[in-house]
Amino acid sequence: MPTSRWLCALAVGTVAVSLSACGGSTASKASAGGGEATVAAADATLKGATFTVSSKDFTESILLGKITEAVLSAHGATVVDKTNIKGSVNTREALTSGQIDMYWEYTGTAWITYLKNTKPLPDPQAQYDAVKEGDAKNGIAWLPMAPMNDTYAFATKPDVATKLGVSNLSDVAKVSTTNPSEATFCIESEFSTRDDGFPGMVKAYGIKAPKENVKMLDTGVIYSTTAKGGTCNFGEVFATDGRIKALGLKVLDDDKHFFPNYNAALTLKQDLLTKYPKIADYIAPVAAKLDNDTMTALNAKVDAEGMDPGDVASEWVKEQGFDK
Repeated sequence: MPTSRWLCALAVGTVAVSLSACGGSTASKASAGGGEATVAAADATLKGATFTVSSKDFTESILLGKITEAVLSAHGATVVDKTNIKGSVNTREALTSGQIDMYWEYTGTAWITYLKNTKPLPDPQAQYDAVKEGDAKNGIAWLPMAPMNDTYAFATKPDVATKLGVSNLSDVAKVSTTNPSEATFCIESEFSTRDDGFPGMVKAYGIKAPKENVKMLDTGVIYSTTAKGGTCNFGEVFATDGRIKALGLKVLDDDKHFFPNYNAALTLKQDLLTKYPKIADYIAPVAAKLDNDTMTALNAKVDAEGMDPGDVASEWVKEQGFDK
């Protein structure tokens, strides 16, 4: 969801992509500079293939990249770790330009940011199908989506929710009118400009949010700041972020269903998938296992427990038997 989920700062302009690796995956042991390596493979189906695997620069995306590396390595491939690219647009352009081979993208991001649609589809499967069909024209293949929906959300402290009588975003709209000093928000930069972000949300709900009530913070800082209270009562979060549970935050219901679906799926160029169709065979069952509870738990191991993303990914792949 949508950036650590979570969605990273939207970069525009020329793609001077920073392809910095994030940590060292125990699956690939790629160096911080994006080295390549192989591991003892469960089978050699992909032996001789080299794939540059990437991600955006937030925990969930990095984990998905590391999981992919572990799975492909287990089936004989050499993987080059280029996880942790800053910015949705930068990551996408790294794929379309051939600098990377694959990364996990979100249906809502592709539908709105890349395919230039303004109205999301409320049904997750319909949204995925539309994105897959639309991106096929760009030569981009979408493997089966995961059930996890890392959409935008707003969270608050439970005691603040009780004090202000809020359980959904319509309640927040009422507070912004009846008690405007309490309608304070912490959001990150990309969310502040996206059509499916803050501008669209306040319009859809009729929330009054003067500039002095809105604080712009780095994505990861929003969670702890909202949990501490004082700076803002309502913080932008992502639905599968492990810090929600770890910090005891209460997620408010999007009762008008404003936010798009953000189901994740591995994206790669169609010609690469045609050459190596086994990629889909190996990744499809992985995606099927990644529901909201599973992804939240994996994210929490990194963001709340301080574990390395590569270690978390490798352990999960082994636990699920995807390394065989």
